[in-house]
Amino acid sequence: MIISRTPLRVSFVGGGTDIPSYFRSHGGGAVLSAAVEHYIYVLVNPKFDRDIRLSYSRTAEYVQRVEDIKHPMIREALRATGVTEAVEIVTISDIPAEGTGLGSSSSFAVGILNALYAYKGTLKSPRELAEEACRIEIEVLGEPIGLQDQYAAAFGGLRYYEFQEDGHVSVEPIPLSKHELSAFSSHFALFYTGLTRSASKILSKQRDRTAENLASLARLKTMAGEAREAILRKDYPWLGEMLRESWELKKTLSDGISNEFIDGMYQRARAAGATGAKVAGAGGGGFLLVGYPPSKKDAVAQALSEFRRLNLHIATEGSRIIFVER
Repeated sequence: MIISRTPLRVSFVGGGTDIPSYFRSHGGGAVLSAAVEHYIYVLVNPKFDRDIRLSYSRTAEYVQRVEDIKHPMIREALRATGVTEAVEIVTISDIPAEGTGLGSSSSFAVGILNALYAYKGTLKSPRELAEEACRIEIEVLGEPIGLQDQYAAAFGGLRYYEFQEDGHVSVEPIPLSKHELSAFSSHFALFYTGLTRSASKILSKQRDRTAENLASLARLKTMAGEAREAILRKDYPWLGEMLRESWELKKTLSDGISNEFIDGMYQRARAAGATGAKVAGAGGGGFLLVGYPPSKKDAVAQALSEFRRLNLHIATEGSRIIFVER
């Protein structure tokens, strides 16, 4: 039996510039994001018979051939790793598996690849896992997504990513001590809107509007570098302010990124002392990332008391094999 554990992520600034239609033609992209201590677990175990059994968030599948699997990522991960029979795969998520804006689909992609390669006796590097997950999700399955989620899931930590025109991704850790990471995290929290959405639909519209969004995307890319510098000089409140500008820019990229309900949450957080906020991921629902001075933590929590809160705890490790039994 093999079990992988893969973190979800929160993107602070730069989302949208990691989409190939932008960074390959407009001088690259940049994102500042953090893996968080909420995980997707993938368990892989041999079966006595030759069939394949899958159990995931919505259903179970029993098939005899890889080609008959309905779940696209599981099917392509099995093909990529060469696991073709006599296996059972079970997935577990700490939070709702879809539509939360925390990159769960790509975390799952990285996690299942990690588990299946380990099952075959191969350990892949974080970069190899991220590149393979990107290849399958974007090139094979045609998802209109970017590259940041796969890299955040594979590498973990608080990092600055640059997406170059030739497709190379530069991964730069932000060098904070454990104490400094705790201080940074104390300026943010996630509040669950209770809404879920299809990221693919929003991102498809965003991709199709790349030419119209060039000025906004260029500013978001610049802001990612500015956010990195703010963290290095320990100016965490300023990063909260950047969430506000980032959110206003993000709403211009596509229809459906915000709505009256989310705008109401945002205004309540701001009125309680939040410096800024943005919906995690593509938008339209999921978690609202709120930045505030630590002195305003309780006031913001009270203003959004009916929404489930997750304190921000950064996962310093990316996808890992946490259990092996032969």
